[in-house]
Amino acid sequence: MSHKDTKLITGGRDPALHAGAVNTPVYRASTILFPDVETMHDGSQPYTYGRRATPSTRALEDAVCELEGGARTVLTPSGLSACNLAIMTVCGAGDHLMVTDSVYGPTRLFCDRIGKRFGITTSYFPPTATAAELAAEFRPNTKAIFLESPGSLTFEVQDVPGIAAAAHEKNIAIILDNTWATPLYFNAIGHGVDLSVQAATKYLGGHADANAGTVTANAAYKDCLVETHGTIGLTLSGDEAFLISRGLRTLGLRLARQMESALVLAEWLQGRPEIARVIYPALRGDSGYKLWRRDFTGAPGLFSLVLNEPDDKAVARFVDALELFGIGYSWGGFESLVLPVHFHRSFQSAKEEGHIVRLHIGLESVEDLRADLAQALVHLTA
Repeated sequence: MSHKDTKLITGGRDPALHAGAVNTPVYRASTILFPDVETMHDGSQPYTYGRRATPSTRALEDAVCELEGGARTVLTPSGLSACNLAIMTVCGAGDHLMVTDSVYGPTRLFCDRIGKRFGITTSYFPPTATAAELAAEFRPNTKAIFLESPGSLTFEVQDVPGIAAAAHEKNIAIILDNTWATPLYFNAIGHGVDLSVQAATKYLGGHADANAGTVTANAAYKDCLVETHGTIGLTLSGDEAFLISRGLRTLGLRLARQMESALVLAEWLQGRPEIARVIYPALRGDSGYKLWRRDFTGAPGLFSLVLNEPDDKAVARFVDALELFGIGYSWGGFESLVLPVHFHRSFQSAKEEGHIVRLHIGLESVEDLRADLAQALVHLTA
């Protein structure tokens, strides 16, 4: 079986091991018993301690790893912890880490505070930098490049295969936060990524009721990933693993519906006088469209608007007037969300000024969402 839609349904499932249950049940376990001392020491028992693995967490790891096309997946309590784990897997004291300037804000905080405290030097590059431009910035101690393509606020698409090829010539690892596209729409490992990160809280879970992260490594980095993950002591509960596994089964259907609605709304918003620009790589004419078309097989329902109105109060009136869009930081669930931010707060190398309003398009009727946006836009100039 090679089609990802089929892998979403079959991955990590073996009903014969669980009394015929279609989904792997929730295992809540810390202590695991051994039948004898020899088994405790010879490594023949698949489960040894709840922190290391249970049938619930192993099922999700296997499903995600198959979907990613990687060599090993590990689970973490959140998307941020997954990003941090990937960095710590390859970087240590004295190493140099290169990070896209549009990276998820908390990841940047980790680099600037905890990473610095541990002796990791971080430099940031514009998210539109080419592979050649990045190669010119490599240092003798450069150990990894952290990409987020596209950025989750300003949606610049990066040339991941080109950057990976340049990095690998110098034995530099590539880490990618692939939460926006998921492995369903972007084959990170196949495009040269060494460690693919996802906030499973978002599209994989899909129901805004569980926090989790995943890191998937290729064969070259799987052992180091597993060692770092186990030594730090990261783990995910059986309950959270079950919820993410359940959400994974409908990922293909949800993403397809959300992309369909997002394209309708993005194209409509482009023609509105209140909108200066719609930032959505799947939109023809977007600056990232060519790379998106080359490397991706789809796009989820997350994009941003650049508003013509510069006034903070006017933007707040627009956001507050929305009825079907909840105001929140996350995305990837079944419900629509809105988040107002500012260009210069998004990343330091931003050349534009003004307001961004990020929209996550959920599974509501696209006509109802369009009507809600239309009535709210009136408040910008009220």
